[in-house]
Amino acid sequence: MREQTSLSEQTIFRNAKLADGSLADFFVTGGRFRAIAPAGKAPPADFAAVAPGIVPAIIDLGGQLVVPAFVEGHIHLDTSFYGDAWRPHIPCTNGFDVRERVAFQAQNLAAAAPMAERAKNQLELCVGNGSLAMRSHVMVDASVGLSHVETILAVREKYRDLIDIQLVAFPQSGILSSPGTAELLDEAMKLGCDLVGGLDPASFDRDVNGHLDVVFALAQKHGAGIDIHLHDGGALGLFQVEEIAARTRVLGMAGRVAVSHAYGLGDIPADALAKAGTMLAAAGVAIMTNAPGNHAFPPVAALRQAGVTVFSGSDNIRDSWWPYGDGDMLNRANMIGYRSGFYEDRELEAAFDVVTHAGARALGLADHGIAVGASADFVAMPARHVPEAVVAVPKDRTVYRRGRAVARDGKVLAR
Repeated sequence: MREQTSLSEQTIFRNAKLADGSLADFFVTGGRFRAIAPAGKAPPADFAAVAPGIVPAIIDLGGQLVVPAFVEGHIHLDTSFYGDAWRPHIPCTNGFDVRERVAFQAQNLAAAAPMAERAKNQLELCVGNGSLAMRSHVMVDASVGLSHVETILAVREKYRDLIDIQLVAFPQSGILSSPGTAELLDEAMKLGCDLVGGLDPASFDRDVNGHLDVVFALAQKHGAGIDIHLHDGGALGLFQVEEIAARTRVLGMAGRVAVSHAYGLGDIPADALAKAGTMLAAAGVAIMTNAPGNHAFPPVAALRQAGVTVFSGSDNIRDSWWPYGDGDMLNRANMIGYRSGFYEDRELEAAFDVVTHAGARALGLADHGIAVGASADFVAMPARHVPEAVVAVPKDRTVYRRGRAVARDGKVLAR
């Protein structure tokens, strides 16, 4: 999958419909937007000067809506069975239980296709739908050691020119309750993971301070970010969010810490939520939600209004936690809007922002967006505007990576 973009390679994209409804032409050099101008204007003089004598390719987008590539902010490349044999869902014996689900996962993975193959299937599903940046959590514990990390690092290297991937060293079986995991997390960071993960410090490890001590110490040691799974609800979940935010503030890690799921923010009183939103915004802690069907989830509108960065991801795709998931972040925006009661255009645009610009902020992607100097990573689709795209979820899309078409109609093009 590896591919380089020549600095002299130039393309002119005609008649792109921007989010504001205007038509524009893109002038792309070496995989980056060199200029963006109203449709029909001649290329800027410095565009031709970059590669004298080179005739740029011209692609007419025909008035299609053009949007930034989607950001898949939370996924598990190592544990999906997408493209593998169907795995019937095994229900928990007494309500949702993380430990029981982890046990089911181990049982299923023992009989699964090779991990690299399953990860490739899931990656190409996401790219085909328009995601060109991703954060994947990768399991690290005493039972699997670093094997998952090593496999997914190799897959990331193979696909590095097709999609940008951040990896989270994820203690799926806890840290304190799984002896040796803290040391494995340290080794995973040395191997090339980008963030330190965590899992339900209170209910899983039953030691909030001890769990967070390890996570934040490793992040400080490696100069890395943090992304913690937090399933606990109500007051217990809120307490852990407060502890994470306090440490983030004290350690000056604003913009580098995320809490994934944070179900507790979805089942607390409005006044407590307002205080939590103010606290999270001040600390610079982002919240990830995939708007799961059977859980309370963080109120997107209220948190955004407070200034919190709310982003999203597919989370699990056909794995041991649930059989759903299609790797389509535009459809995820639709789900978020539907479950949040978003009807007005501005609300639908907010749902879209969650899977694009807000996701880029949460992942620290400075190169994202349709702007001069940014990487020319975008999606073209038949829609009149963003609200219609969120509602209609058109599948006939073309995905461009650094100015080159890499997927069309949901399929990665031959490389």
